Amino acid sequence: MSDILKKFDSYLTNDGPAALVIREYLLPVEGPDGVVFPPTFAASEDKTFKGGFNIDSFGDPNSGKNICLIDSVGSQANRIEPLFASEKYAGLVPQITVKAGEKIVNILDAGHRAGDAIVRCTSLQKALQDAFKSVQRGNAERLAKIAPTSLVFGVWDSRDTQAKLPRLIASTIRAMNVQKLTRSAQFNPAIEYINDGLLEDTADKAARDEYAKRGFIHVPASGTPGGIIAGDIRRDATLSLAALRLLNVEKDKNKTEALRRYILGLALVAFTYRPSSYLRQGCNLVPNPDKPAEFTEVQNDGHRSEFKLTHDEALAYARAVAKAFGIGESQEVEFDKNLAKQDVAGDETKPAKPKKTK
Repeated sequence: MSDILKKFDSYLTNDGPAALVIREYLLPVEGPDGVVFPPTFAASEDKTFKGGFNIDSFGDPNSGKNICLIDSVGSQANRIEPLFASEKYAGLVPQITVKAGEKIVNILDAGHRAGDAIVRCTSLQKALQDAFKSVQRGNAERLAKIAPTSLVFGVWDSRDTQAKLPRLIASTIRAMNVQKLTRSAQFNPAIEYINDGLLEDTADKAARDEYAKRGFIHVPASGTPGGIIAGDIRRDATLSLAALRLLNVEKDKNKTEALRRYILGLALVAFTYRPSSYLRQGCNLVPNPDKPAEFTEVQNDGHRSEFKLTHDEALAYARAVAKAFGIGESQEVEFDKNLAKQDVAGDETKPAKPKKTK
């Protein structure tokens, strides 16, 4: 057992590698020239970004030299983190669930993790507040006992203590040199409601908009986003070992070592896990068999070398170090409406910032 606990200790020393990097080339299931649908985003407030696909061009916008975001860091984290709630991995972390009305929400599914309102407005409020304050004093052990994946995927307690921890794992999918497509469609109702006298004809725009919304009249849709064809699609994932080594249990060397091993174990499991190939409608990506994935260990001096680690090896290590660290208690708590009201009132009653005067 002691041998497996020490297996990756070279990653925990100050002169250890800066990071591990995975570069994986992907293809749409339709093939290299298949159409991929990236996510669409709302327009920015200043309208410099008009909404739609997030495509950054370099030089001439028509040159084809551009990068399109396929899946963001946050989205990738939200796809990977819930694996720790599944049966195979659930024993690695405490299972904290919140009963809110008829729903039960696992903290692993909460967008802001330990800093999310769903868990902040429960009986765990004080424990989490104390844990975040401990982090600010250089002790991450309390948070690791309640929400250890917040140390892996990053967390910001922006509504309370302002404690902030960086992501140890960052994964992003981007497409290079893309051609943007458009599409058009036409909705035709089952029958001619107006012509057949089943609905009253009208020139009133509001009424016709309502007819269209309810499916009673023909509705054209022209020039809407139709996906992209990409030159290359790539997933880049980084596990920052340098950031991991910033985690401490104050000045207790043994506890700090146990904490870092535990968080490293969780991070390696998440890092080597292959999330679902299905991202959204029209975006199902699989590894490119002609371009094998690259696994790189990056030293502090910039030297790069190949590393090999299977997911099963990472899981075996994670189970051993989790047992040695001592996993926190699993529990189900209830969402407290009164705490939610106090939380909202606390924000509303904060004094307004004084206006600057000339």
